[in-house]
Amino acid sequence: MANVLHTVFGVFGNIFGLFLFLAPMITFKRIITKRSTEQFSGIPYVMTLLNCLLSTWYGLPFISPNNILVSIINGTGAGLELIYVIIFLIFAPKKEKAKVFGLFVFVVTFFSTIALVSMLALHGKKRKLLCGYAAMIFSIIMYGAPLSVMRMVIKTKSVEYMPFFLSLFVFLCGTSWFIYGLLGKDPFVYVNNGFGSALGAAQLILYAIYRGKQGEKVPIAENGDLEMEANESSKKKQTHAV
Repeated sequence: MANVLHTVFGVFGNIFGLFLFLAPMITFKRIITKRSTEQFSGIPYVMTLLNCLLSTWYGLPFISPNNILVSIINGTGAGLELIYVIIFLIFAPKKEKAKVFGLFVFVVTFFSTIALVSMLALHGKKRKLLCGYAAMIFSIIMYGAPLSVMRMVIKTKSVEYMPFFLSLFVFLCGTSWFIYGLLGKDPFVYVNNGFGSALGAAQLILYAIYRGKQGEKVPIAENGDLEMEANESSKKKQTHAV
């Protein structure tokens, strides 16, 4: 029964994770249409790519057994994030392009180093520990990205910059993988996703508190997602003014 539930929650994690990885498509549709990255930041996509690569590697059978579902969704995520990074590099201005490309080179180098060291220098438990800690740390960093958005919600007393469905899928994805990790007795899966689940729950609580309230308006966004929301909000105001 435990094995069945383990698989079931892994499948749920794949479904909800796919929604999370597809969420930036709206942003990149805008970038392609305008042929400009405007004020969007490419850094979150490069760092998410690193997280996906490390998690995909960790889930492979020769690193950690019974975690192939982890590799499936993160392999899919890595492919999507790579597409996002390439599109960003095509349309970004020269200075931003150089910064993002430099970070991309670092990501590829770092992942390649972890992969080579784990295969050539380590075996058994030591190999799993190296790959597990690397995947867990960068997964926590990925989940922690919305903290700036939550700070903005509290500051402005408005959920204008925190889309409900994105928060919902952070919670559902984190919770699914948290339970999956507990059932599989794998701390490298349940620790980071437990953090993600708690963070998603906190976002939903903030949404319930500030939903429908008109808070302060913040003219300068703090990250790519906020920039998109701020630009859209500004456009709507201009349309109504006309």
